[in-house]
Amino acid sequence: KTIRHTMLPLRSVVPPVRAALRGAAARCGAAATRARPTELCRGTRFSPPPAVWSRALASSSPPTNVEVGAALNPLEKVRAPPMVYIYGEEMTRYASELCLREWIQPYFDTAGWEFFDLSCAHRDATDDACLSDAVEAGKRIGAIFKEPTITPTATQVEEMGLSKAYGSPNGAMRRGWNGITISRDTIHIEGVELGFRRPVLFERHAVGGEYGAGYAEVGKGNLVTTFQPEDGSAPTIVDSRKLDNDANVAVIYHNPYDNVEDLAHHFFRRCLDAKVVPYVVTKKTVFKWQETFWTTMKAVFDRDYKPQFLEAGLLERTNGDLQHLISDAATMQIIRWTDGGFGMAAHNYDGDMLTDEIAQVHRSPGFITSNLVGRREDGKLIKEFEASHGTVTDLWHDHLNGKETSFNPLGLVEAMVGALQHAATLDRDENPDDEEKEMVYRKVMNFTATLREAMHATFRYGQGTRDLCGPSGYSTEDFVKKVAWRLGRYLAEQEEEPPLPETWEPDMEWRRKENVDMDAVKTLFGQYDVNKSGNIDFNEFSRMLVKLGVAPKKEDGSVKEPDV
Repeated sequence: KTIRHTMLPLRSVVPPVRAALRGAAARCGAAATRARPTELCRGTRFSPPPAVWSRALASSSPPTNVEVGAALNPLEKVRAPPMVYIYGEEMTRYASELCLREWIQPYFDTAGWEFFDLSCAHRDATDDACLSDAVEAGKRIGAIFKEPTITPTATQVEEMGLSKAYGSPNGAMRRGWNGITISRDTIHIEGVELGFRRPVLFERHAVGGEYGAGYAEVGKGNLVTTFQPEDGSAPTIVDSRKLDNDANVAVIYHNPYDNVEDLAHHFFRRCLDAKVVPYVVTKKTVFKWQETFWTTMKAVFDRDYKPQFLEAGLLERTNGDLQHLISDAATMQIIRWTDGGFGMAAHNYDGDMLTDEIAQVHRSPGFITSNLVGRREDGKLIKEFEASHGTVTDLWHDHLNGKETSFNPLGLVEAMVGALQHAATLDRDENPDDEEKEMVYRKVMNFTATLREAMHATFRYGQGTRDLCGPSGYSTEDFVKKVAWRLGRYLAEQEEEPPLPETWEPDMEWRRKENVDMDAVKTLFGQYDVNKSGNIDFNEFSRMLVKLGVAPKKEDGSVKEPDV
């Protein structure tokens, strides 16, 4: 049962937590350097005080055949591949902990993961050393799961007792991981109508634009923007203008384009795999500097992908070529194209706004993914996965007040699934001759597919959260428990596919001794080798036993438990 607790104002909770964390940091020697990694930042789990945290949990599809070695046994945990896990705050911190405890850790040993706490209190206590540590670890390992975090407003700085207003950690991550793109895709549950009928993919350039802008408030005068080449050659005046107003804000930003080719390859490959129509979105008719983004994308498409898209029939509605959309037109088409089946790539700011629109058409930000893709200097792909929504403050306040909540963790779980799969893929690819790594990869892929199916089936049975199932929907904790039960059932019912039998030809002496009519045997074999593969698989063998009347029968009373 949920332990009810009293509401504690942030002003009374956070400063003691921050003081405690700073005390721990000082004991670890962090206070002396204020920038060095500390044990406080790595491998340690931090939670709000017990008075705030509730102890809410007490300790579809038919079974499928899986590859040899892919089945899981909760009595024999699999050591999870290396991964970085970043804690956030509020309702998503609480829900993530429930999902991790009830869905992941019964089957995987996560001791090898590196955990980092990026809550505001912890960033303040370590003077943001925890953020630089998390970025370094993510670059080294390459697979990251991140819970939503808070970027504090001026009011929140005061409420939380912070020493300053900390910026979003996402910018530091994009820079530290050489961010190429932020992939945002619609999430679909078969049998549940959301917004778009078919998948919608989006690539948002991960760097540049207004997010890295410099600015100053200035008065009347001349404003000159000058570029100084790194090689010491003559400077270039980018812009020069006279300011006539008494009050002006001068803003400057740039768009780095070295990685647009990488973005293009990532985008077009994903569109081909998902069988969706690609579009490139800019405002190049007005913002002339965006022309390079379009021409680079088009050159990669024409050179490397156009024949494949034509063969797949994905350019029929774009007159056989890659189509450019002005951002204004894209805004209108997103509302009209509710059948889905398209992908878009855009600059950083346009991508941010357009994916928010896609989220609203597809019900809410909880039903789209968010995946930062970067590349290390040695070419290794870095992928960070998170939910595209925030920390869900309103439900967190309800939770603190002892009210029952119904939080849908679908976006969080899709991020966990993506991070686990990428971690397993990296671990296997870096150790191609290691059979154990290959086995872990199979188990992870099977587990994540089964977890996704268990969660989707729970929604289909009307046992989801209230955003999809209405007032009769499950609470946050009951939904997690129901999915955990269904996941356990699905995994327990899985059977590994037996290895293919070796071909065997009876010797001549045996045939003479038993007086076997081999021609009749071949005819009989042909009746049951339905797919004419030269082998009888399990299904064909089962049908043969039934038809011959020799199939073993279940004992009386052996009835499969319903999946509800």
